[in-house]
Amino acid sequence: MASKSKSKRPDDGRKPGHVRIIGGEWRGRRLPVVDLPGLRPSGDRARETLFNWLQPYIRGARCVDLFAGTGVLGLEAYSRGAAEVTLVENMPLAVQALRAALVKLGIPGAKAGVHLVESDAIRWLQACEPGSLDIVFMDPPFGSRLETQAMTLLVDRELVCVGGLVYVETSRKTPPLHPGLGWEILKDKTQGEVRMLLLRKSRLGL
Repeated sequence: MASKSKSKRPDDGRKPGHVRIIGGEWRGRRLPVVDLPGLRPSGDRARETLFNWLQPYIRGARCVDLFAGTGVLGLEAYSRGAAEVTLVENMPLAVQALRAALVKLGIPGAKAGVHLVESDAIRWLQACEPGSLDIVFMDPPFGSRLETQAMTLLVDRELVCVGGLVYVETSRKTPPLHPGLGWEILKDKTQGEVRMLLLRKSRLGL
């Protein structure tokens, strides 16, 4: 997911205006980066680290890329074998670019497991079915604290299945989320100006 400040990092591995998928079926394919406030896709190094973490879990998973932006996290997951990916984005220009990218990748059609939803991510979560998500990607604009609102809904409404994962990418200055009972922190890493946090739902909340 991939929406934050537009500051560029030397490790982001992309040409201006594009970000590339780094693994799986679509390895090397490029996605457009629309010039919008708050939109800054996850860089190559961060995604390589993340998907190394997710390697044992990604195949066959039901995923959602909240605050999708370019959709690079969700599409990287699908490229690497996720069964279903939902891209949730509410900025019209970003949605338009996502539609064009999906057509370029052959979606819809053969790749019917990818769904683009033009919606506010918080509103989408409010309508989501309990236990319906295996992996959640959250990469909202830095400093927005949208990840806190989204995590509250994920926890309170039991939207993530037991054993499911939530990835949160924020500014390194942002304190890590602590969802509370029934959750554990699997990974907490800073890379450049980014904090990468991977949480797992270990059991049902009480």
